[in-house]
Amino acid sequence: MIDAELAQRRRRSRFVSFGQRIHASFPGKRDIFLGALLWAVLMCMSALAGLLLRNGAQTANLSAILLLFFAGGFLSWPAALVLGRFCAQGRDIETRFAAYFLCLTVCTIAATALLFALDYRSFYARWHGPVGSRLWLYQFAFTSAGAVYQFLVMGLRLYLPLGFVALVATSMRLAWQHPIQQR
Repeated sequence: MIDAELAQRRRRSRFVSFGQRIHASFPGKRDIFLGALLWAVLMCMSALAGLLLRNGAQTANLSAILLLFFAGGFLSWPAALVLGRFCAQGRDIETRFAAYFLCLTVCTIAATALLFALDYRSFYARWHGPVGSRLWLYQFAFTSAGAVYQFLVMGLRLYLPLGFVALVATSMRLAWQHPIQQR
């Protein structure tokens, strides 16, 4: 009986239009805000745990680092949730887990790296050429690319080990929710 229901749900989900899938992917405001707040706190705690494990959190920029990871988690949640819900609609539990896991990973790292790059670029902006010039565009692009690379090399490790546990637990929680999302 369960297999027949699953097969029927798959057949129905194939005929859902792209617009309907997008519309169904948007969660309510409460899910977005509370989820973003919780995800941000988890990412901040992950960075703190990583710093404590590596050097006892002995850094002059502890509050800035924690704020960066908090803001990255907060800004990444809405995009990750919408993308994850879009990819997970009408799928099996394993596929839903993988969709949420991938979307949360990519969006969180991308948002935090982007914020790091903006901060990094603002420091070097005083030595850059005039805004809008070709030289400025090169400097902006390569400074930002260098900042993202530096974050990936040095900042990514702050997500371990606590961030990975939070990622798995959150992905499992989202995957276990009812497969047909409603607003």
